[in-house]
Amino acid sequence: MTTAWVPCDAAAVALGADHVADVLTASGVTVRRNGSRGMLWLEPLVEVETERGRVGYGNVTASDVPALLDGRLDETERCVGVVDEHEWLVRQHRVSFARVGLIEPTDLAAYREHGGLAGLQRALALAPEEVVAEVTASGLRGRGGAGFPAGIKWETVRTASADVKFVCCNADEGDSGTFADRMLIEGDPFTLIEGMAIAALAVGATEGFVYLRSEYPHAVRTLRRAVDIAYAHGVVGESVLGSGRRFDLDVRVGAGAYICGEETSMLESLEGKRGEVRAKPPIPALEGLFGRPTVVNNVLTLGAVPMVLADGGEAYAALGTGRSRGTQVFQLAGNVARGGIVETAFGVSLGELVDGFGGGTASGRPVKAVQVGGPLGAYLPVTRFDLPMDYEAFVDAGAMVGHGGLVVWDDTMDASLMARFAMEFCAKESCGKCTPCRIGSVRGVEVIDRVRAAGDDGVRRTQLALLDDLCTTMTKGSLCAMGGLTPMPVRSALEHFPGDFGLPAPPAAPGLSGDPINPHSAGQHFPRKDGVPPGESATETTQGARP
Repeated sequence: MTTAWVPCDAAAVALGADHVADVLTASGVTVRRNGSRGMLWLEPLVEVETERGRVGYGNVTASDVPALLDGRLDETERCVGVVDEHEWLVRQHRVSFARVGLIEPTDLAAYREHGGLAGLQRALALAPEEVVAEVTASGLRGRGGAGFPAGIKWETVRTASADVKFVCCNADEGDSGTFADRMLIEGDPFTLIEGMAIAALAVGATEGFVYLRSEYPHAVRTLRRAVDIAYAHGVVGESVLGSGRRFDLDVRVGAGAYICGEETSMLESLEGKRGEVRAKPPIPALEGLFGRPTVVNNVLTLGAVPMVLADGGEAYAALGTGRSRGTQVFQLAGNVARGGIVETAFGVSLGELVDGFGGGTASGRPVKAVQVGGPLGAYLPVTRFDLPMDYEAFVDAGAMVGHGGLVVWDDTMDASLMARFAMEFCAKESCGKCTPCRIGSVRGVEVIDRVRAAGDDGVRRTQLALLDDLCTTMTKGSLCAMGGLTPMPVRSALEHFPGDFGLPAPPAAPGLSGDPINPHSAGQHFPRKDGVPPGESATETTQGARP
């Protein structure tokens, strides 16, 4: 045994990976640090280089190192075989995560050897409008949640007139059950840097910022080191890959406000102001950071761009279904047996993700609900497990794909408490700028408490009617998705689990049949002057509150 790979991902480190690496090094093993493969239930997953490939051993602790070195783990279930052949990975279609876990995160030479910078080099050979055309042809939509076509946003910025333009990456990944942004940055930061550089070339931007949450210290360190290396090797800076075209990139760390995941709040924070939602219009693509045209995309959107340019937009568009093209990085969390990262083409069913990849619940009890899309997403029952992971299909079901996070709950879950949590969460995280969100969420907690405490069915239904009115007001009157989407988990909990509210079994209780919530337009009720079709927004929803 000469070389072993030990993940430096924060999840693995939290489980003792650094200690394992130290003991292996002290034992004479050459240790290399990689990102996580995404099989989080096996972390720390140590991979040993062999003639067959890299053989993995799951849940390795420092005390397991002697047994690992003398082969005693080989015949146990701790040995998972050649990692690249593991069923979990073979069944996926990795694009943005193609290199994560394979290489050392800040090894630029290895990044090039595995196809890195091919997209940037091709972008430099194309005219800006041709780069945008490739992104448009790919069908790439915002992976932050809203699903707005990236090509249209880029074209808006490209054709805008300004002395300075910006590219901003929203890495303020604050939703429960989401961790793909962190894992990509910690495992393959050059993919993000390359995607931002391509975006800058396409729209004529010369400056870029990554807004990264302070709760990700490992990601902050890794990304800053990668940016320094990118400058040293001319990937960014005065002359991108010797082209004479400038693109400067900086990493800014947020102060922990969930609302700064909403793109305009993020821009306010980047400008040194209090994180507070802006009214739209004007949209950030025309008046964004410091009033200049700004591309705002999230990590996964920009992480897909290098492949789009390297292989062509049509190759990316060949994946997926309907208007949901390409792949999505789904994140399995909560009460799930096999949590982690699943990158696959859109169209995979909810049930395949939860049961096929996730293996059901970790507790062994029946699945009761899955919340998709973060704390503002809908609670979906097992009867909806045939629902394909597709933007439009989820909207039709009164739900949203969001950032791709799935949180699993078993049959001990109380849906009424989770509905209350949605309102309480909104009350605590609201920026306070608009009344429907600031006050509506507080009243929502109070009304749900009265529903739960009601001993009389008449009182309960009166309070539910009041709750329905409140949800409608929040959906239609809030400036952004913080208040606009908070009713989604509340209404879905009532629709699918009325028994938890003291109501008869489905169909849902009267008075809770308000207009379906469209996550693409919730909180957007302003006259449109930008030519965007009704129901869409020329902004991309990002982690945290999603407009």
